[in-house]
Amino acid sequence: MNANISRRQFAAGVGGIVVAFTLAPSPTEFALAQQPAHLPGSLDGNRMLDAWIRINPDGDATVCTGKVELGQGAVTALAQIAAEELDLPLGRIHMISGDTEKTPNEGFTSGSQSMEYGGVALRLAGADVRATLIDLAAKRLGVEAGKLAVAGGAITAPDGRKATYGELARDADFHREVNANAKPKAPASHTIVGKSIERFDIPGKVTGGIAYVQDLRLPGMLHGRVVRPPSYGAKLETIDEAAIKAMPGVVGVVRDGSFLGVIAEREEQAIKAGLALGKSAKWLAGPPLPDQATIYDHLLSLPDDPYVISDKQAPLPDGAKVVEATYRRPYTCHASIGPSCAVAAFQDGKMTVWSHSQGVFPLRDNLAKGLKLPADKVHCIHAEGSGCYGQNGADDVAFDAALLARAAPSGRPVRVQWMRGDEFGWEPFGPAMVMKAKAALTADGRIADWNYDVWTNTHSMRPDPGGNNLLASWYLAEPQQPAPPGIIPQPAGGGDRNAIPLYDFPRQRVVHHFIKAMPIRVSALRTLGAYANVFAIESFMDELALAAKADPVAFRLAHMKDPRAIAVIEAVAKKAAWKSGESGDKGTMKGRGIGFAKYKNLATYVAVIADVEVDRASGRVSVPRAWAAVDSGLIINPDGLANQMEGGIIQSTSWTLHEEVKFDPAGITSRDWLGYPILTMPEVPKIEVELINRPNERPLGSGEGAQGPAVAAIANGFAAATGKRLRDLPLSPERVKAVLVG
Repeated sequence: MNANISRRQFAAGVGGIVVAFTLAPSPTEFALAQQPAHLPGSLDGNRMLDAWIRINPDGDATVCTGKVELGQGAVTALAQIAAEELDLPLGRIHMISGDTEKTPNEGFTSGSQSMEYGGVALRLAGADVRATLIDLAAKRLGVEAGKLAVAGGAITAPDGRKATYGELARDADFHREVNANAKPKAPASHTIVGKSIERFDIPGKVTGGIAYVQDLRLPGMLHGRVVRPPSYGAKLETIDEAAIKAMPGVVGVVRDGSFLGVIAEREEQAIKAGLALGKSAKWLAGPPLPDQATIYDHLLSLPDDPYVISDKQAPLPDGAKVVEATYRRPYTCHASIGPSCAVAAFQDGKMTVWSHSQGVFPLRDNLAKGLKLPADKVHCIHAEGSGCYGQNGADDVAFDAALLARAAPSGRPVRVQWMRGDEFGWEPFGPAMVMKAKAALTADGRIADWNYDVWTNTHSMRPDPGGNNLLASWYLAEPQQPAPPGIIPQPAGGGDRNAIPLYDFPRQRVVHHFIKAMPIRVSALRTLGAYANVFAIESFMDELALAAKADPVAFRLAHMKDPRAIAVIEAVAKKAAWKSGESGDKGTMKGRGIGFAKYKNLATYVAVIADVEVDRASGRVSVPRAWAAVDSGLIINPDGLANQMEGGIIQSTSWTLHEEVKFDPAGITSRDWLGYPILTMPEVPKIEVELINRPNERPLGSGEGAQGPAVAAIANGFAAATGKRLRDLPLSPERVKAVLVG
């Protein structure tokens, strides 16, 4: 319907006579007509221009973004985009990110969407501000806009007269909706975008400065610790409160139902008091956890809601060879190097929280619900955390700090630092998953039929308006309920992210079996389901290539039509000097493998080749070298993009070789680095990255693009090295030795 049409006109025949009549619009049509036009990226929910960019009196620009820094250089890249469009040096761009009272609400910084959504918004907002200032300068200087030169915050006429941004901004109306039709600069004219700019967040991290929320110290600040139950769902019965209050430095003991914490003047005092408080507490045990040895069978036994997310029908040729395989991924920690931390202060009825949450606005709303305060009485400010990528304990510790700050004397701030056992025992994990693949191969080595099923819990229990997803809220005297678990719909997907192959098969069926019951607490971990789905799909592609007696690279290319996908596969094969028919060396237990994915089938294209070595005696797997080729469209910061590929491959190598949450019916048992080892520095592979720049394409999300291809490359390299296939992650020494013997 044309939104400008306010009435519907009809012509009808009655007894041979044409009668014209007009009807008023229906309620649905009227509502549609009132809806504002869609704006690109994050502009759609944050339409006011001055919510994004303000020109200061000195001509500098204050740029606001709801996206936050997670150690990927996103804020630096966003500043590059704004500086480019405003024709200002980077030193004159002042960034504010993730502040519920100062920045646009861009939801969560997740899903590799900072450039796709936040970057697009700043690009268009910057173009609008620049065009507005040029128009004002044209009027002031009496010169056509096209004849003016713009540089360094000044607009200059051919005769040398100029007007500065600061002067012009006094007459500008930036408190209006963004004009998304303002034309951004052509990529060919870029001088800042496309350059490897040094990241803003690095100096403090390498010089011992205040880089993280863990480093934050406020005047008069107290320290808190929270005492957790022995297991999920346990209830507090009694504590010896008087003895704890008598300990040195203790300011108070806070109890609300089964939520239990202590506040002290100094951190070491809070630690000692917290330990003593934990020893004195008596708990009524909660329900037992499943047995880890049978966890996958347990998950498959739970009721599931099946969603067919891809269904393509074609005749199945006679005599096709059927191949089947089942793959599994365990529960995985975020394993943040710095355990989660937050600082909170409650003054004059208002709660202020400094948090490394990936979504300060959703966090604010769940905090307000938990504290029973209006949302405008809760102020959340992002401060980077030492480790993140998904929902670790950041949101939970923010509520811990708020609950303790509410009980602190004289509005003094309270800093709560989780201990390693808190993080490993109580954060929401990446869900365990089961993937079953079945395919039919024709005599000429073509995939004629593809069936893929994935069983998984939800992959997001972040702060949500549908309930309260903060850990402590479930243990209060008046407990609050979490939001119901839900799925993230395709095409982005959650547990079924990247479950639909990008390869071209004539016949396929993909089913997402969504399991609502969560025996172990889970939520978002970097890539959501993509890591496991790409592992399964790309491992299965290698198994099918072996059955077809085909080279793995050639086999992939034979089933691929997307030219950009073909380009990254060919580029990484060339960079790694892949030889057709590579099969590994079983004698030395060395091999190489390839993995490919287009993240979410919407974002960056990545192909990875990994060299894998296996020690027969110890079962230890190592990855000495890896290569990657990436097509992320328009590259904002080449060094930053390469960093993302390198970091993703390193993280994926750690997940693939080492990481697995351990538990028994009594609770989580992997509570320290011995129980939950991660990749060590000597194990980090040497990585080479090939960047394919496409300046005329939009920038694609890249931060989570390499993890799936990397695990597949390692798993396929292991199979090439040993002639054995491991379908359960991680590739631990125990599993390796078992499969080699078997």
